[in-house]
Amino acid sequence: MTDVYTLLTFPTTSRAFSALPSQPQIVVNSRDSSRSASPPRKIPRLDGVSDPRFASAPSSRVGIVDHVDRKGPTILHVFGLSTKPTSDIAKSDDYLLVKRTISILLTRNEVRPLPATYDRIYRACRAAVDDAGKGEGLYDAVKIALEQCVKDMVEELNKDSRKSVEWLVPFTNACEWYEKHVGLLQSVLAYLDTRYVAEREQLLETKQLACAMFTNKVIQNSQVTEAIMCGISDWLDWERANKVPHPLRSYLPKLVRQIRAYGLYIDKIETVYLNLTHSYYTKESNDLAEGNLLSAAEFLEHVKRRSAEERVRAEEVLISSSVESVHDTADNALLAGRLQWLADDALSMLIKGRNDSQIKSMYELFAKVGGLKVLSASFKAHVQKEVRAIVTDVANDEEMVPRLLKFKAFADKLVATCFVDPVSPPPGAAASQPQASSSAAPAALVPSPTVHPNREFSYGLIDAFQAGFKARHNKPAEMIAKHMDKAMRRGQKGKRDEDFAAELDDVLTLYRFTDDMDVFRTFYQRALAKRLLLGRSASNDFEKSVLKKLREQYDPDFGNGDKMFNDLDLSRDLMGRFYDENRLDEASSLRKLTAMVLQRSSWPFAARKTDILLPGWMQDDLTTFTQYYKAKHQGRTLDWDHALGTAVLRARFKAGEKELSVSLYQAVILLLFNDSEEITYVDIKEQTNLDDAELQRTLQSLSLGKKRVLTKTPGVRDVAATDKFSYNVDFTDPRHVVHINSIQSKETPEETKRTQSSIEADRKHALDAAIVRVMKSKKELTYEQLKTATIEAVKNHFVPEVAMIKKRIEGLVEQEYLRRDEDDQSRFFYVA
Repeated sequence: MTDVYTLLTFPTTSRAFSALPSQPQIVVNSRDSSRSASPPRKIPRLDGVSDPRFASAPSSRVGIVDHVDRKGPTILHVFGLSTKPTSDIAKSDDYLLVKRTISILLTRNEVRPLPATYDRIYRACRAAVDDAGKGEGLYDAVKIALEQCVKDMVEELNKDSRKSVEWLVPFTNACEWYEKHVGLLQSVLAYLDTRYVAEREQLLETKQLACAMFTNKVIQNSQVTEAIMCGISDWLDWERANKVPHPLRSYLPKLVRQIRAYGLYIDKIETVYLNLTHSYYTKESNDLAEGNLLSAAEFLEHVKRRSAEERVRAEEVLISSSVESVHDTADNALLAGRLQWLADDALSMLIKGRNDSQIKSMYELFAKVGGLKVLSASFKAHVQKEVRAIVTDVANDEEMVPRLLKFKAFADKLVATCFVDPVSPPPGAAASQPQASSSAAPAALVPSPTVHPNREFSYGLIDAFQAGFKARHNKPAEMIAKHMDKAMRRGQKGKRDEDFAAELDDVLTLYRFTDDMDVFRTFYQRALAKRLLLGRSASNDFEKSVLKKLREQYDPDFGNGDKMFNDLDLSRDLMGRFYDENRLDEASSLRKLTAMVLQRSSWPFAARKTDILLPGWMQDDLTTFTQYYKAKHQGRTLDWDHALGTAVLRARFKAGEKELSVSLYQAVILLLFNDSEEITYVDIKEQTNLDDAELQRTLQSLSLGKKRVLTKTPGVRDVAATDKFSYNVDFTDPRHVVHINSIQSKETPEETKRTQSSIEADRKHALDAAIVRVMKSKKELTYEQLKTATIEAVKNHFVPEVAMIKKRIEGLVEQEYLRRDEDDQSRFFYVA
């Protein structure tokens, strides 16, 4: 006899109601006293069980056939079918069938087929629960079978002869077998879970119960736990020692997956893995350091290599959330106690080798282990040491600024590209990424993080350069000014305006690091004056641009530069009027005269006590111009300075006629050879009235330079009072106009000394004025207070030495500008 449960089940292999001789009709009556019975109608197909994993199983909701709320019981009538109750024997058979299935599924090492199909076992479970009322018995049977299964499993694992990594093989196999059979058990007992267990909150579902038992009895077993840790430890040690994957590595991901499924991944895998990693690399680091087996740079490479190995291993075996922890643990263990050593030794070698890629890797490594303060301090110390070495290298003063610029560019690159930290864009910022297709659904655009330089390294770089410049006073500022002079003379040389301006800005950046701003200002203004007077500047526009930048961003005292350009403009206008009013023709020598009338206060040149003796016709032309100027400007005095004058001479050689562009000193000496083919040094000095130093430099430029229009006897490098000079008729040059470099156009050692002496004198006056000004304001100060106030007053021009301040205070006391306290010699009073 086919029962109603079979009729209400629609498996794919069943013929459903076709087993009856005639189609039965199922109607539903509702016993409700308030309304009449509903007419018979067909019942819709019943819903499946609530668990979606068993959607194909027969429904357990056989009594719920209408979703409309009704009052009172619902009676199900089946016409054409006998409704006799299931016999006790049938109920007992169903119960035993399920128990036998449970036993078969949870028995290891014994392969037996199930006693029935899954569908039949499921229906038997439902019958045992609903008809026989043996849900409790089935649940107890499951508990007993699970307890016996995990007990046998523990005994089997503990008796297994395999050890270490090999033991993980039977363990993972046992875990996989248990997972598979618990899944089958959960499927056939789905009705027990959804009908019997669900109504009892204190009971666990089949899978939960199985997992709890496996966790408590197997994984938490002390011997099993110890074996797992031993297997992981031996596996890690083997791979780290041999640097190749272990033959059984494939079982480790299986182990991780199984342990993670039971919620014990952190305790049993990750924590153990991290502890083993820390212990192993701490020991390795100590062994390498104590044995001096590696240099700092080699040790750094070893750390990077080991770190990469650990990341690859962790990515292949552990879950993704553990990879960074393992990576960081390995780095910390290897670098613990080694940061200062690496920062001092390895960073120094990398900076000397200009190895920016390795330095970036080093920064990232130190950032992970919290060592950026150590690295920053070491970077600052190395930069300061490098700058100090360049600045104090007296033998290579001419290369000081190019070397500083090159090193500064490298250091700036490190700060901009290596010592950087990622910065995520603010919330709501959208990434500018094009979409692949307009028809596709727009994907979420995640803004990509940007980077910014680490401030500690940026400020450390500035402090290091400033400290390095302090190693030598005055000279760095002087050389920066001379380098600017060369750049302004050389000009762009085909470069774009932007690029040339950037080069000049780089040089001025070095100017910020020096305390001797007055030194730079003095040398720069002298060089600027020579460029303007000799016509050596490549671009007046750039000259004015640099002056404006210096005045606005560096030193307000650079205002004299504008006065220089103004004097030159006025001189050009004056000469134009001189030519026009005197009606000079082209053949007149006055027409070839160009005089520049300059204000003494605007130009950095002192009045000369003696100067060169000019030929008579030259002196006559100057006298004519002087008379013209005095007629226009009464009460003014003209002091001629021929040191920066220039001239163009027409010379005849065997190779042809040339035009020689020379200084006025050179021109006067060359004109002497119109009257004589050979002249002694003594005669030249007598006819020119030049002092020995000036005369020797000028003769050297004419007879010992690259373009020798004079020959010297004897032909040694130095000019002596016994030398003789003659006109070099064999001189050749491919160009018609030949420019002979004038030593006068450059800053000579003597002029440099005079300039430095002038700077020292100006500093003394500045200190005297500052001290008096401070004391006049305060009336009474101690020595320490006066010293601090004086330094503050002059710091925008230079930073004085304490000894100089003390000496100036003593001088002012002697001059009775200040008075010492009779009782306290360190206290001073202003004398009105």
